[in-house]
Amino acid sequence: MEHSQGTGWRSVLCDSLEKVLPGREPRPLSTEIPLVGFRDEVVSFQVALRAPGRLGTSGPVTVEVDTALPHSVAAVDLVPCTFAALPDHDDGYLTGDPGLFPDVLRPCSTVDAISGQWVSAWVTTTVPSEAASGSYPVEVSARTSDGTVVARHAIDLHVVGVSLPPLSLVNTHWVHLDGLATYYGVEVFSEEHWRTIDNFLGSAAAMSVNSVLTPVWTPPLDTAVGGVRLATQLLDVSMGEDGRYEFGFEKLDRWTALCRRHGMTTLEVSHLFTQWGAKCTPAIYVQDGGRLVQRFGWHVAATDPAYRDFLEQLLPRLRAHLDATWGLEHVLFHVSDEPDETVIDSYAAARGVVDDLLDGCRVADALSHVEFYDRGVVEHPIIATDAAAPFLERGIESPWLYFCVAQHRDVANRYLAMPSARHRAIGSQLFAVGAGGFLHWGFNFYNTQGSTAPVDPFRDTCAGGAFFGGDPFVVYPGPGGVAWPSIRYRVFAEAMGDHRALQLLREVAGDDAVAEVLGDRTSAPLTEYPMDPDYYRALRADVARRVARSVGADPRPVAAG
Repeated sequence: MEHSQGTGWRSVLCDSLEKVLPGREPRPLSTEIPLVGFRDEVVSFQVALRAPGRLGTSGPVTVEVDTALPHSVAAVDLVPCTFAALPDHDDGYLTGDPGLFPDVLRPCSTVDAISGQWVSAWVTTTVPSEAASGSYPVEVSARTSDGTVVARHAIDLHVVGVSLPPLSLVNTHWVHLDGLATYYGVEVFSEEHWRTIDNFLGSAAAMSVNSVLTPVWTPPLDTAVGGVRLATQLLDVSMGEDGRYEFGFEKLDRWTALCRRHGMTTLEVSHLFTQWGAKCTPAIYVQDGGRLVQRFGWHVAATDPAYRDFLEQLLPRLRAHLDATWGLEHVLFHVSDEPDETVIDSYAAARGVVDDLLDGCRVADALSHVEFYDRGVVEHPIIATDAAAPFLERGIESPWLYFCVAQHRDVANRYLAMPSARHRAIGSQLFAVGAGGFLHWGFNFYNTQGSTAPVDPFRDTCAGGAFFGGDPFVVYPGPGGVAWPSIRYRVFAEAMGDHRALQLLREVAGDDAVAEVLGDRTSAPLTEYPMDPDYYRALRADVARRVARSVGADPRPVAAG
């Protein structure tokens, strides 16, 4: 949908799955597919603008929205990506070259146009919780600083007057508290830090995250061997006069209260051993004789009797406290993250240290090698999407899945250099395989690999060049401790909306209706999914039409085409 005012400017209305690159013609939003939304949903689209390719046409352009629906506008800012893809990447990338990519959604109704280049504004509308079914017009215009109108568009948002159900799987993204303290220059667990934590947890919840990694002790993740991350330990530990440990749960209780307020349903306790093999213990700090000392860490082996003694004192108390304040059935414990087949014995040894102490608890870890499951070392694997086939063949009920930097070929992922449709695919895929959970490690990882130094995420999206751009985080640290969303944040929220919409369709129309919508995707491997953005918009429109028909809402506003 393109519009020109005869000024030499060009403007195109785009859907939320288009990444508007400066030198590439943007794909117009297809008017053959209705823009649909359920109650309380955020629905997004974009206005792409291109100033005439001559000097003197750069400058600010103000985007104005006229609609009865609550709405907001954000400028889509470019970010640098030094590591876009490997040289032998698959065909599902926009490019394999480093460069600038649209990602940050900076809350601002003014975008900075540059002569001869495409820029875009991101428009979000929020469907009110009491909205009736019907078509809601949305008009968008753009004008330069001298008042010249350079774009004018109109589109209808077709609302189904029904709310989506809560997400039926556990959706966990790891919120990293050290990055927040470092970026904003605040003391860990100061009031300023807690306010920022509150904001970022709320942002995660708005992306349908319902589970978070809880730093009972500083998570032993992405930490160089021998190094430490900035301590973010919620648990107060001190050495009593009798030589036994004493524990305080005040900060943990403050954390769980925030999680509950934001609708979190599951807590993950920090990993009990170091990453990639469980060979050592996490950095745990203890008040001893008036001094704060690091009692455990890389210098203490996983099987050291001193650590077992510590856990014998801690874990029964922690379990009882979490059971009383949260419900132990909604708590997840981890041993070690991403062990491979070369460390299965050390992982098993570490698991043996805590097996009896975690009896009856759910213990799960992210991994790619089915040997851990076959040997009974990991009863509840969280499976890498590119290694899912052998796990799924074993009939694991409600499998958990994850992707990260290693899942760079064939499967869905969220890198800056990937088209958004490749990210959107994960929602319907998780539904099709009956997943019980999804995990991603990087909600806001603002460090280099190994956490050897902090990064400015507006300048470094690749963790110092170690990870593909976009893997470490989906939100940016805005002013005042507020999380700014990214395009990828919005697209993942839409993917979870797809999952919730399919769940609603199942509830109101049954499994046959879902099967008709998904077709052969119910049995497709995770390496096979549509790359056409219009597929996902059409899927949502089809689901909306069927739901509206089933619940007696007016089906006309969401009829296809």
